[in-house]
Amino acid sequence: MSERLEKCLNCGALIDEEDLFCGNCGTEAPHREGREADQATMSTLSFDCESCGASMSYSAKEGTLRCPFCGSEKLKQKKDHKTIAPEAAIPFSIDRSQAERLLRDALKKGYWRPSDLSDAAIIEKITPVYVPFWVFQAKVFSNWTADTSDLPYGARGDWRPVSGQHNAEYRGLLVGASGALTPQETDAIGPFHLNAAVQPSSIDFDSYTVEDFKVSRKYARPYARNGLEELERQACDAEYVPPRSRNVKVNLRIQDMSSEPMLLPIWIMAYRYKDQVFRFLINGQTGKNYGQAPVSYAKIGVAIAVTVGVALVFLAAMAVCAGIAGR
Repeated sequence: MSERLEKCLNCGALIDEEDLFCGNCGTEAPHREGREADQATMSTLSFDCESCGASMSYSAKEGTLRCPFCGSEKLKQKKDHKTIAPEAAIPFSIDRSQAERLLRDALKKGYWRPSDLSDAAIIEKITPVYVPFWVFQAKVFSNWTADTSDLPYGARGDWRPVSGQHNAEYRGLLVGASGALTPQETDAIGPFHLNAAVQPSSIDFDSYTVEDFKVSRKYARPYARNGLEELERQACDAEYVPPRSRNVKVNLRIQDMSSEPMLLPIWIMAYRYKDQVFRFLINGQTGKNYGQAPVSYAKIGVAIAVTVGVALVFLAAMAVCAGIAGR
């Protein structure tokens, strides 16, 4: 990856070849003629979903073509084209039967869900998909401020201001490059164990659906910066502002930010409960899951009735006490 990066002449931050300006300080990047931003690979058997906009290469072994993200069969075949080539990928560790069992187990949890959800849910589609991500790393220096409840003896009030500086280096910050999964979904099924990544050539991608990179590096970088800011805020809060804190803020200077494109394994499932279809995601490496589920309006109704009943009993008791006190 280093051969495709140069340092900004002004601040020293790494600049991707596709960048016209330094993402850290805004200085114009040096002109580099005749070089590509990322390595490319040829995408074949590629389709665009007309419903959700996902762009993917299908498994040659796939039967009926259906979008794994939304279940639509409105797929438009694309001409073979170049797309960003991943520098690494993580193999699937969770097989199909394990994924189905994880879904059933997850649907049993949650008080507000229908009691028969796990048994009545019908799995309509289950697809192993390699989803694109950018993996960022960077060094950061921050000036931080906060309010702490750690007060000196005799002090008045509940809070006092504190401030300081902090240096850190972060690796493995994931930013989803999917055109169909939301940032909330890609964040929810993480983390992945990135040390298990292998060369893409060692994986038979013809046995899977592979989504194309829909978010370029330059558009992923602002999300990475927000992620670094949150990580740094949490680090400063934990290290410098015990025992209670509020208004923890950090002002970052980012150095040596770099990233690599990677494909990560996700089981994308669609299940039907009564007349509704819900999407469910499972981390294909760790089994962590996230998905949509219906709620039981009967249980909500019972909870409301109980709450109203308790409130009426309390008010009646207060009225009786007020009447006794007034005699």
